[in-house]
Amino acid sequence: MRNLLKIATALVLAIFTTITSAQEIKTRAQLDSAIILIGGQVNLNVEIEFPDEIMIRFLEVGDSLGNHVEIIERSKPDTIILEENRKRILQNFIVTSFDTGQHEIPPFQFEFSYKDISDTIKTNPEVLYAYTLPQLDSLFAEIGGPIDIKPLYDAPVTFKEVAPWIMGILLGAALIFLILYAIKRRRNNQPIFSFPQKPKEPAHVIALRELNRIKEEKIWQQGKTKEYYSEVTDTLREYIEDRFDINAMEQTSDETIAVFNARRNLLPSEIFENLKHMLSNADLVKFAKYEPLPDENNLLLVDAYFFVNQTKIEEKQEAGHDESEEQEGDDVVLK
Repeated sequence: MRNLLKIATALVLAIFTTITSAQEIKTRAQLDSAIILIGGQVNLNVEIEFPDEIMIRFLEVGDSLGNHVEIIERSKPDTIILEENRKRILQNFIVTSFDTGQHEIPPFQFEFSYKDISDTIKTNPEVLYAYTLPQLDSLFAEIGGPIDIKPLYDAPVTFKEVAPWIMGILLGAALIFLILYAIKRRRNNQPIFSFPQKPKEPAHVIALRELNRIKEEKIWQQGKTKEYYSEVTDTLREYIEDRFDINAMEQTSDETIAVFNARRNLLPSEIFENLKHMLSNADLVKFAKYEPLPDENNLLLVDAYFFVNQTKIEEKQEAGHDESEEQEGDDVVLK
């Protein structure tokens, strides 16, 4: 007798717990609008809220809801974590109807399980009303069917109507011109668009500006002797490239000196020896760890100024000079 009483008590507690848990589950189905025109679309939002310890599963829904409501699109179920160990699952359906009248949307079903007990729970049903335009319905009823479309009538053409066509023709003509222009430029190996370039500064102006910068920064006085010699000789190499058209930046010092030696008309002997001494002495500092004296550091910059000033091409001072006084090309013999 006692065992039967215990079993009955356990069953009552289980049923009470199940009922209590089920009462904590909230479901809802709601249309954004209950009235649509035939073929129109409306959102149907379905949600269920439940405690975290209960397992919930959506039951499969087909492509239609009832006999006259069709599902156009559906979202994936979205789970939201709420306070007090609760969850909410949301899903949205876009529905429509192609039949007029009142259409009932049946409840959505969810399967839930709590411990060893499983059951289903439903949402509320919804009603969708689909209508046609009453004016068309009454007109069709009077004439016994649809009527023909009224014939077109002539109206004066305005500039606003013609303007898009004019703009389209102009844009099309401009596009054709640009295509033909680009093809012609490419055949002639010319850039499609060319812009006026800023006149390049004379080589000696650039070189003297760099030498002034090196002098102002006093690099070797800061113990950066190797950097000092590199910057001075790089300035000279760039000047030689622009002034004498010798690829000095890509050559070694010996190669550059060999070019000048082969073309002795480019430099007088004194200036040639001066350049040779500067490049050779700089190589010793940069590659052989030679430590020059302070006087040698000062002399390097003085010799660099001297080389640039003695080999620069002077600009024309007056427009009326005789041709014999004008500057010649890069291969001018310096005296």
